[in-house]
Amino acid sequence: MNDALKATLAPALKSWIESANDPASDFPIQNLPFGIFSDAVRAQPRAGVAIGDWIVDLAALERANLLDAQGTFDKPRLNDFISLGRETWRDVRIALSALLAQGNATLRDDEALRRHALVPRAGATLHLPVEIPGYTDFYSSKEHATNVGSMFRDPKNALLPNWSEMPIGYNGRASSVVVSGTPVRRPNGQIKLPNEDRPIYGACRKLDIELETGFIIGRGNALGEPIACEDAEAHIFGMVLLNDWSARDIQQWEYVPLGPFNSKGFATTISPWIVTLDALEPFRTATPAQEPEPLAYLCHEGNHAFDIELEVTLRAEGVQKPTILSRTNFRLMYWSMAQQLAHHTVGGCNTRVGDLMGSGTISGPTPESCGSLLESTWNGQRPVKLEEGGERVFLQDGDEVTLRGWCQGEGFRVGFGDCAGQVLAARG
Repeated sequence: MNDALKATLAPALKSWIESANDPASDFPIQNLPFGIFSDAVRAQPRAGVAIGDWIVDLAALERANLLDAQGTFDKPRLNDFISLGRETWRDVRIALSALLAQGNATLRDDEALRRHALVPRAGATLHLPVEIPGYTDFYSSKEHATNVGSMFRDPKNALLPNWSEMPIGYNGRASSVVVSGTPVRRPNGQIKLPNEDRPIYGACRKLDIELETGFIIGRGNALGEPIACEDAEAHIFGMVLLNDWSARDIQQWEYVPLGPFNSKGFATTISPWIVTLDALEPFRTATPAQEPEPLAYLCHEGNHAFDIELEVTLRAEGVQKPTILSRTNFRLMYWSMAQQLAHHTVGGCNTRVGDLMGSGTISGPTPESCGSLLESTWNGQRPVKLEEGGERVFLQDGDEVTLRGWCQGEGFRVGFGDCAGQVLAARG
């Protein structure tokens, strides 16, 4: 990382956009996450960067010759910009940080340009930031895998023998990935009730959330050419929050022998802002100890986890105060993103710009740090009490679930914004 890029991460750095200097803001000048937005003035979805309470219209800045992304900012997805490569991402970050820094008058004092280039976040519509060619979801939290294994198998042998040897994953449904704020309809499907010989067809009765992060592929690989573990992070553009909505009763009946299908394919919600790995660099930390030592193709030197605080809240319909369901941290993940990507491609699988890779449910060692209701209620045996009365074992219609994540710096936080969705009733 060169000195110019390091300067964009300095804790003392401030912006002339005052709301970006609020220590509680998810979007200080040190963050600069990328997304796609539109507004009442211009309905065309285009690329933007969040800072404080504002969105910087990157297409407007490029038209003013203050940024250079070969015209890719004036498009409804970030894929073309991302395809320009890591050096371009970094050049844009450095230039944008300089334009927004306290004391730089170029944009600050140009009232006409500022009117075009700064859009209030509160009045903007946020869109899915990338076209997602493929979606894979992993199963990489040891605490989560142990909880689920203990629940449905022998607690003494909660982890299957292969879990500690490789990042387990499955290919999900890219077409049903939606942006935060999109309502999620309760799915219908086959459910096998206890003591019944045959399944019934009906609405899911055990709708659940899964607290996850996801990473976006920034540089693909050719078919038959694996990505080495030590090179894998150079293929990652950035991270989002991810809610892998799950129909537990449908899943329980269908997952043998080939794994989840309809129980996972109805919706996956991601946050609208992609936080780059460069913005997360100051929060890099060690991954948990891995035993046994991974095979050589899964080994990498240095720190490959990130200290990201995570939180899930639930707000029942008609209720003002949300209930905190979970608080945990991404640094607990057993398998790193680099290891996930290396394993995903080791057999020759190709990836493409915009591919989404989910972390799998992120749980911690305590009941308060479980990343799913399945775990925190122990499959419905221990209801969760809500703040303003009532309880939950699984989600009810009208419930709104919000995921949040942030890295805490010295006087600033690098956040992801909200990843939210409200449950709608199943179709009759």
